[in-house]
Parts: sequence; structure tokens; C-alpha cells
Amino acid sequence: MASFYLHVPFCRRACHYCDFHFSTKLDYIDRMVIAMTEEMRLRKTDWQEATFNTLYLGGGTPSVLSKQQLLVLKNAALAHYSFTSDFEFTLEVNPEDVNEDQIMSWKEAGVNRLSIGLQSFEDRDLKLMNRAHSSEDSLRSLQLAVNHFDRVSVDVIYGIPGQSDELLQNGINKVVAIGATHVSAYALTVEPKTALASYIEKELIPDIDEEQAERQFLVVLDTLTSKGFEHYEISNFALPGHYSVNNSSYWKGISYVGIGPSAHGFDGKSRYWNIAQNHKYMNAIEGGILNFESEELTIKDRYNEFVMTSLRTQWGVSYQDLESEFGTPYLNYFKMMITPFLLDALLFEEEGVIRATRKGKFLIDGIASELFMVELKTNRT
Repeated sequence: MASFYLHVPFCRRACHYCDFHFSTKLDYIDRMVIAMTEEMRLRKTDWQEATFNTLYLGGGTPSVLSKQQLLVLKNAALAHYSFTSDFEFTLEVNPEDVNEDQIMSWKEAGVNRLSIGLQSFEDRDLKLMNRAHSSEDSLRSLQLAVNHFDRVSVDVIYGIPGQSDELLQNGINKVVAIGATHVSAYALTVEPKTALASYIEKELIPDIDEEQAERQFLVVLDTLTSKGFEHYEISNFALPGHYSVNNSSYWKGISYVGIGPSAHGFDGKSRYWNIAQNHKYMNAIEGGILNFESEELTIKDRYNEFVMTSLRTQWGVSYQDLESEFGTPYLNYFKMMITPFLLDALLFEEEGVIRATRKGKFLIDGIASELFMVELKTNRT
């Protein structure tokens, strides 16, 4: 199976922390939709043998699309590619776009999973991040969503300067009580060239407090797992049977198509990424050209990605899988490199699988980077 991702590069407002590719100019959405359908046609030859079990619209803010625009994208994907009959069809939405009419239009278009960008339950935090919705909108949109969809995910950001542990926990409890089946929780990060970075540099708001972020990560973890949610990836929690099929594919190294400006695709051995400029993207597509860059992943690159993505999940790094995929020299290197992290109780081994401990989970990206292969001479290519 493979996954199918569509990047919708439009937002009504620019969030202060976001460095994703998007535009707040919405007057050429129709043109972009047509260009994306044409990219699907141009790429289909490389994916004729693949079957897809997910269709994911991310961004940006895909909920700015009309029902007709959404259907154009969906129908083009189904026309050019092979999908399972029960594929997961996820739409990312913002609370301010959620109302009864929109909910029904998304259901009629075949969407079967919503991902709502709540981000915070406090108006102070939302204002700091320049979100377009209020905390009241957040809870209202979630209630509407769970009234009509069996699978509803919410995004939450922790580590916001001045954010209260108690209010964060109360907010998590609210979304669980309302009926969210999946929660994606991310630490606020300061990306270069964002408004947030500028405000911190000018000392208009405090810098990120790493101790607060780590403490609040554990607040989220403990609150959700106590409610029956499974911590299946560092940033993701789900009730049993409600894992994101699309995102799980990424973490397991499964192939995926990426459509739209800045979108990435991966076929198991090589990766491509489209130009992150809307008009250059559309101009190229309209001329029958795919404007992208690509790279062939070396065995070292694939090993490093395997370690990073596997350690972030509940499935961990299997000695058997690592040796089967990369060979004994890589397994021996991995075993050597993890020794100090085992001694420090940041990682643990169980039946030939290495996973992060509770203490190590918040630090896992840094730990994984310490395990990366810099150079290893081997006969395998």
C-alpha cells in the first residue's frame, strides 16, 4: 500500500509560528486546483503498480476549498491512481471553517476523517500565535465534527510562553470528553524567518522554555494515556483503531505521492520535492513540466531515516528488521551507538527491539541524531 498527499497552499491568515509553504491570497485557488490535477496526470506513469489506502489533504488550510474544488481533486486522484475501496480520506480543517453546511459538504465529498487545528484552548495563546479562531470556536467545531464523523483528530501545541500546565491538562480533558479519537501534540518551535522568531528576537515575547516544554509533553502524555489513548508516535496519540493510516505510512517508510507546491514524494529509494513557489509551480505545470528536485537515497541515508522514524514510534527499532534491511555492519554500529543511552535509561531493549523510555521520549530526536551513520565502509550499495 502507498499514501497520497495533496498540499493545499492557502490560508486565511498567517500564524506567527508557521514556516510551512502557503499564501494568504485566495483569488487563484481554482487555477491551483487545476494545476494539481494536471500534476496527478503527469506523475501517474511512475505509480501504475501502486495501490493507495489514504488520501490526505494538508496545507495550508484545505478547509478553504469549496465542495466542488475538493471533489475535483478527489476525482482526479481516483481517475489516475488505484485506491482501496475503504481508503482513509482525511481533510485538515480550521475551527473557523467548521459549520453544519461545511460538515455536510465534506461528508458528501467522501471525507471520512477530520483533523482540526485547535492548537490551544486558551484565547491568550491563540492571540499570541495569530490564530483566526477563539477557544469557543475550538470546542464548538469539535462538537460539530464528532456529531458527524467517527474519526476526528485535533492538533494541540504545548510549550507556548506563559501557557499553564493546569489549563493545558483541562483542555486535553475537554477534547477527550467531547469525543476526539486522535490527538497530535507538538512542542512550539521557533522557525527562522517567522513572526514568532522576530518577536522573540525583539524581546516582545519570552523565548521558548525547554523545561516547560518537556514538562508539558509529559502532562499531555500522562493525561491522554490515562484516558485510554495509545502513544503510538512521539507526537501522536489515538484510541485503539484510530491511528492515522496516512502518517503511520510515513513513519514505517512506506511510499507516498506528494502533489502540490512544496509537496514531497517517496518511492522507497528516492525522494522528490516540488518547488515551493505557487506561481512557478502553476506556470511549469501549465507548460506540461514538473518543477521539482529529487535525490537518490544512499543506504546510509535510508538507515538514518529508519532509525529516526522507528525510534519515534511505539514499534521501535527491531534488530531483525535493521539487519535484514541494511546488513550486519549497520546492526553492529547501531548496537555500539545505543550503549550510553541504554545506560542512561533513555532507551531500553525488549525482545530484540529498542524503544524510548518515558524519560527519553521528549529527547528522542536528539538521541536519534546521535545514532546516525556518518560513514561506514560496506560492500552494500
